[in-house]
Amino acid sequence: MKRTLRYSVLIDAPRRQVWSTMLGPESYRDWTTAFCEGSYYEGSWEQGHTIRFLDPQGNGVISEIAQNRPFEHIGIRHLGVVAGGVADTESATAREWAPSFENYDFRDEGTGTRVDVETEIPQKYEDMMERLWPAALARLKALCEGA
Repeated sequence: MKRTLRYSVLIDAPRRQVWSTMLGPESYRDWTTAFCEGSYYEGSWEQGHTIRFLDPQGNGVISEIAQNRPFEHIGIRHLGVVAGGVADTESATAREWAPSFENYDFRDEGTGTRVDVETEIPQKYEDMMERLWPAALARLKALCEGA
């Protein structure tokens, strides 16, 4: 069973800057350390392209960019898991995650940018994600605001 979790953060920076910081390879590695030290992605944020979100051992998820409206919305469809660099879309573990969606919306608010996150996850990870997502978004905010 999956749960849908929602998070929001107001960042005192322009939308383009927030977007670039969230998706840029080096800054992505920084703000996602809340989830896993050394996390990174392989692939493209372009709509229809495959992207892998990985830890240093090559474990993670394989996904597709379902939607990309620059500086407004990024939608990710998770397709399965990756173990030791090998994609798996068929096992029971893969089916726990797939299909699931992760969406990011960016909108102007005051002099800054509101980032809304909606993510579907297997229920057994809910408590962990409730701790990690706020920390990750706080780090993204700090990066964007120059802290």
